[in-house]
Amino acid sequence: MSDNIMVRERADVGSYDDIVAAAQRTTGLGGFGGSAHEEGLRILVDDLASPEAGLTPRGNYFQRSEVKSALVGVLLTEAQFAAHPEHRDVPIERPVFLMGLPRTGTTALHRYLHADPSTQGLEMWLTQYPQPRPPRETWEQDPIFTVMQQAFTAHHVESPEFMGIHYMDATTVEECWRLLRQTGKSNSYESLANLPRYRDWLRGQDWTDAYARHKQNLQLVGLNDVDKRWILKNPSHMTALDALMTVYPDALVVYTHRDPVTCIASSASLSAETTAGHSTTYVGEVIGRTQLDLWSRAFHAFHDARPRYDQAQFADVAFADLRDDPLGVTRGIYEQFGLDWTPEAEAAITALDRESKSGHAAPRHDYSLDDYGLTERQVREAFDR
Repeated sequence: MSDNIMVRERADVGSYDDIVAAAQRTTGLGGFGGSAHEEGLRILVDDLASPEAGLTPRGNYFQRSEVKSALVGVLLTEAQFAAHPEHRDVPIERPVFLMGLPRTGTTALHRYLHADPSTQGLEMWLTQYPQPRPPRETWEQDPIFTVMQQAFTAHHVESPEFMGIHYMDATTVEECWRLLRQTGKSNSYESLANLPRYRDWLRGQDWTDAYARHKQNLQLVGLNDVDKRWILKNPSHMTALDALMTVYPDALVVYTHRDPVTCIASSASLSAETTAGHSTTYVGEVIGRTQLDLWSRAFHAFHDARPRYDQAQFADVAFADLRDDPLGVTRGIYEQFGLDWTPEAEAAITALDRESKSGHAAPRHDYSLDDYGLTERQVREAFDR
């Protein structure tokens, strides 16, 4: 590890109220605009402080920062909502939502669809600090953007293995779970720690308010790009398709397919890499068991809900097809949904395709179900319909 990478540690996570005070100090803001976020985040913090979570000093720091980041997001967006009341009039028409089990190619497909200059996505820094998207040429002068870029650079120096699994920086289009967690609802937390009480609470929740706030954030971020179609992705959308379709009744859903045996092994490996050194309990078989439970529930929830909607709003993509012909798959989605395949879209997406084939290969990502106490038969039974 580089000498200039500081490992941050804490003796404990702290209380929920303590983290709220820290978020308020950081932002200089006090207004949360309500208490929708509070129940879930209080349960989460209590769970993080429990023996089941088994957090180490490093894990305490990381998990506290995740909760604080959610609270900071609420405070900043409330301030931005007040500063830009006109955001409520911004239309969100036929947004495209990519979803599927983790490691099914949604990240690559997201970037292909987003390459079209007539679309917009959630850049990483704007998922954490939502605001009307500034002109791209000004980002490097923004102090928040600069700090986030430096943090991602440091992370890749400290954890180069992570780049072989999921590369990120502040400019890349990213998943939108950071918007959902502004109401305390995100199954991302279950991929970072052993959280039995939070998991049980979340399982019983209606996510409609989370998607309503998600939409309000999109209206805010897209205030300067009202004519651009949204391209969004997050595996956890499978968990709450009914809530998503309630808020976005004209949504276009792209569902990605891959063998769940491969998906669960890879997802468990990603969780293990992300949380290495964070917990004495969230390791090995616990990661395997909780990831299998999380994603098999999401899978069945999606397939139970999907038949209730117009199937013309859904497109299915096989991972093998996407791997072999990403340009053809992308164009096929345009054709199926009747989207305009313009010369500008074709040029930009073709350029991305060419660039992706000429770049250096990512580091190899090795994983096995055995590492997480799972068998192929267990996984197949969990996903059997």
